[in-house]
Amino acid sequence: MGTSLDQVDDLRSWLELVNELGELKVVEGAHWDLEIGAASDVNYRRTSPSALLFDRVVGYSQGARVLSGSMSNARRLGLTLRLGTDLDDRALVQALRSKPNQWIENAPRHRARVVDSGPVLENVDHADAVDLLKFPVPRWHEGDGGRYIGTGCAVFTTDPNTGEVNAGAYRMQVQDDGRAVSVNIEAGKHGAMHVREWFAKEGRAPVTASLGQDPLLLIVAGTEVPRDLSELDYAGAVLGRPVDIIRGEVTGLPIPATAEVAVEGWLYPDRKADEGPFGEWTGYYSGGSEQILTMDVERVYYRNDPILLGAPPGKPPHDYSYMRSVMKSAMIHDALVSTGLAGLEGVWAHEVGGGRQLLAVSVHQRYAGHARQAGHLTAQLPAAAYMNKLVIVVDGDVDPRSLNDVMWAVCTRTEPGRDIDVQRYTWGSRVDPLREPGAPPYNTRAVIDACRPFERLAGFPRVAETSRELRDQVLAKWPDVLG
Repeated sequence: MGTSLDQVDDLRSWLELVNELGELKVVEGAHWDLEIGAASDVNYRRTSPSALLFDRVVGYSQGARVLSGSMSNARRLGLTLRLGTDLDDRALVQALRSKPNQWIENAPRHRARVVDSGPVLENVDHADAVDLLKFPVPRWHEGDGGRYIGTGCAVFTTDPNTGEVNAGAYRMQVQDDGRAVSVNIEAGKHGAMHVREWFAKEGRAPVTASLGQDPLLLIVAGTEVPRDLSELDYAGAVLGRPVDIIRGEVTGLPIPATAEVAVEGWLYPDRKADEGPFGEWTGYYSGGSEQILTMDVERVYYRNDPILLGAPPGKPPHDYSYMRSVMKSAMIHDALVSTGLAGLEGVWAHEVGGGRQLLAVSVHQRYAGHARQAGHLTAQLPAAAYMNKLVIVVDGDVDPRSLNDVMWAVCTRTEPGRDIDVQRYTWGSRVDPLREPGAPPYNTRAVIDACRPFERLAGFPRVAETSRELRDQVLAKWPDVLG
C-alpha cells in the first residue's frame, strides 16, 4: 500500500511518497565540505533534477542526513503544494492560478494548533550541551565563509506588541564551533522589523528556527504573504488543516511539532559575528562578509536520525529557483487580477533572474497605454517589488514562460527610444552585485513594452509561424517522428 498525498504530514512521509514516485536518489559517502554542495549543483542543472538525500556523510553516522533539490521540478512542487503528483510545468501553473488568493482568504480558518508533544521533542539539548556540528552541516560553495545549517529553514519571530508570528527563510551560519548560529535577515524584511521592535522594548529578541521540515513551510517562509497573516496559517490553508506546533521552552515561540531539527534562543543588539561570504541567489558572492546578529542558542530540539533540509542558492538554476519562479508567477498574476487590470493572459517570473529580477507579463491590448500600465503596475506590486529589475510586457500571442519568445518580442516589437521606461530608487537588495559597498540597497528597474504598437495592431505584420491547427495535423500524421 503506497503513501497517499493526504498522508503526507512531515518531511519523512513526503520523502516516502517522493521515493515511491521514483523522484528520490540516495547519495552515500559525500563529504560535508563542498561535495554535498557540488553534487547538488550538478543535479540542479539536469533536465529533470531529482531530490537528493545524502546519507553516511563523511565523519557522521548513518541516519544523519541532508536533503537537497526537494522542489526542483513540477511534480515534487505540485506534491508539496498538495495540488497533485502528476503535474508538468504547464499544468502546475494552471493549477496554481487563483490559489494564493484562496489560501490568503482561508488562512484564518486554519490557524496553527498548539500541541503538547511531537517528534521534534525526541531529543532536547540545553545550552551547555549545544553543538550544532553534531549534524552534517554542509559548506555548500567553494567561496563560502563557513558551514550553513539554515538554507531550507523557517525562522520564526513575533511582534512584541501583538504576538503576530512571522516565518522567514533567513540563512543561518554556524558560529562559535557549533555553539551559536547567525541569522542573516534583510533590513526590510518582516522578521527584521520584529527584531528591532523587541530590541527597543526589551533589549533582546526571541527567535526559533526549524532546520528540517515539510518543504511546504520553506515555500511559505520564502514567499511574500500579507504582513497581517501568519505563514503558519497560510500553510494550514494549503494543507486544508492546521499546522501542529509546540511552544519553545525558553521563548514560547512556535516550532513545527514534526520538525526534524529546531533551535531556540535570543538575539542581542551587541551579539554579532562575521558571517559570509555566501553564494547568493543572484549567482555571486556579492554579500561579502559582515557582522551579523548571532543567536545565543538555549535549546536544540531534534528527532532521532534527523534530516537537514538544504536549499542553497547560487547561480540559477539553484535549489529553490524553480519553486520561487512558480510561486512568484502565481502570486503576481493574482495580484494583477486584484488590481482590475483587463486582458491579462499570463505572468512568469523567470528562473534566470532567481524568480525576482526578470518578469514577463502577457496581455491582450484593449486601449492605448494598456501595455505600459501593466508594466508599471507589475514593477511595484508588493509581491513583485523586491529586487525586480526588468518587467517585459508582451502581447497575448507570446508565451511569457518562454524566454526565447519574450526576447523575440523585445527584438521585433520594442523601439528602445520609446518603449523602455526607467524607475529609479526602487527596492533593491544588499546582495545585488551591482551595489557599491556601503551604499543603500536601492536599485533601478526598466519597464519594457514589447507589445505591438497599439495604433498598429490591425496592420502589424503577421507572424511567420505554423498555425496551431496545422501543427496538430502534422503531429497526428507523424507522431513517431514529431511527437
